[in-house]
Amino acid sequence: MNLQPRGFQLLPEVIKNLLIINGLFFMGTVVLGGTFGWDLYNQLGLFLPGSPHFEPFQLVSHMFMHGNMGHIFFNMFALWMFGYSLENVWGGKRFLTYYMVTGLGAAALHMTINYWEAMQLQSELLANGYSMESLMELRSVPAYQMGGYPGLVQNYIAKYQIPTVGASGAVFGILLAFGMMFPNTRIYLYFAFPIKAKYFVIGYGLLELFNGLANDPSSNVAHFAHLGGMLFGFLLIKYWRNRGLWI
Repeated sequence: MNLQPRGFQLLPEVIKNLLIINGLFFMGTVVLGGTFGWDLYNQLGLFLPGSPHFEPFQLVSHMFMHGNMGHIFFNMFALWMFGYSLENVWGGKRFLTYYMVTGLGAAALHMTINYWEAMQLQSELLANGYSMESLMELRSVPAYQMGGYPGLVQNYIAKYQIPTVGASGAVFGILLAFGMMFPNTRIYLYFAFPIKAKYFVIGYGLLELFNGLANDPSSNVAHFAHLGGMLFGFLLIKYWRNRGLWI
């Protein structure tokens, strides 16, 4: 694979391969799940350490898993829409490095927040008379069985039994880089309302922060993963700039 800039390409090499890999993972999940009943989410989705499903490789594999057609479509469309200009300017090697760093950074922040919330729930349950042994057993209760438990217990089980999937953290990192690289480029919301990229990125970041702090337990969106992708993207860009590598 040639990872050096080769002039402008509408579908540069790294993005093309990321689209293919994500598509293959999604097709494999659907086909193997429907044909053989294999739940790849339990193997390749990202679980919190302490879950019986957790494996270190999930830090990478979860970035290529998606929950449904809408999830993968919007992530891959955003990856292409905001990413191809960056890859054309940076070259494939730097773009791939940025993508992986922001994806892993997103996972790190998400897991840190999730672990803190799990410990808060654990403290509440211990105060309500649960033993540590019973809580360890609850971590192994399948998600489809948690409906018969009280709400606080359900939230605790969910922390250890519901995986995080998707490339959204890396995509938000790409969005941040686009806003910094092309701040005055106009983005059309709903294909109709123009807004400069820098304002779109700031607004979207603040919205994710608000939703993350709201901490709606019924939400299945990993808001702090999105913020983690933006945070680590900003730090990496600052590092490149300080070393004179920013183009």
